[in-house]
Amino acid sequence: MPLRQIEVVIPEEGKRISEELINDDSVEHFWQDKSSLQSGYLIKVLVDAAHSEIYLDKAEKLLGNIKNYRLVMLSVDATLPRIEEPEKEEQKKDDSPFWEQPLKGLGISREELYSSITNGIGLSRIYMAMVVLSTIVAALGILRDNTAVVIGAMVIAPLLAPNVGLALATTLGDAKLGWLSLRSNLAGLSAALVISMVLGFFMQVDESLYQIASRTEVHLSDITLALASGAAGVLAYTVGMSTAVIGVMVAVALLPPLVTAGLLLGDMQWELSIFAFLLLMTNVICVNLSAVTTFILQGIRPRTWYETENAKRANKIALTLWISLLLVVILIIYYI
Repeated sequence: MPLRQIEVVIPEEGKRISEELINDDSVEHFWQDKSSLQSGYLIKVLVDAAHSEIYLDKAEKLLGNIKNYRLVMLSVDATLPRIEEPEKEEQKKDDSPFWEQPLKGLGISREELYSSITNGIGLSRIYMAMVVLSTIVAALGILRDNTAVVIGAMVIAPLLAPNVGLALATTLGDAKLGWLSLRSNLAGLSAALVISMVLGFFMQVDESLYQIASRTEVHLSDITLALASGAAGVLAYTVGMSTAVIGVMVAVALLPPLVTAGLLLGDMQWELSIFAFLLLMTNVICVNLSAVTTFILQGIRPRTWYETENAKRANKIALTLWISLLLVVILIIYYI
């Protein structure tokens, strides 16, 4: 079974709490050391990854009124002797409310998911440099009608984290994360558009090239591709998979149509650029809609009841907005 090691540093007045954390049913093994801390306790516990979020929530609730505590969670690659999973018939039935039960099928906890995403959405020089480089590579690949070069651009495009971050912010009702994700998204997409327009102005843009012609036509099948890309990107995060390949899928939906639209705008081919923009907007809507839906179906939720109520309202607003926009796009595709 996948395991997590959780280290808890507790001040002296938290002795009773340390005993509760050690005796929790989700703890597979524990260590306790007071010798290295003169003013408190150090506890290390092994828990099943599926129960780590419940354990963290319980610990945070117990320690909420104590100053200077610290929780640190580490992934466990291996442990000896092995901890075997209990047989199905021996597993205890969980009669707790569904919002307190471990998230089935998730490889990481909510806190790991949050940390993983926030690390990738900062509006840093590295992020912008990767956007610029991927845009240049994609533009040259499109102009040379070279599929391999376009794929290479999508490999380095840092577009996955900001889009998944926006969906997670909606799911958790986290305004700060939503603003950071939206800012990174808009900055990256704007930079890519400006660079591709400049390249289109100075270079010859042949609209008959397959890489351009295929992105100036919008079909209902493009909706399916974008929905699958968004869902796959979210699943890559929630099960702890490598996001490298999945990031390419999201980049497929966003980078090539954006660069194509910029090239056509730079070359003053206004009508064709509108179709490329329509494909881009279709993909943005579908990626975000499927990402939010996948997070909700996976059971990602805030820690407290109050935060959950706020998140529910945010989910309703977001889903209504994305679905309405998708319906508008479908009508436009149908009638053009």
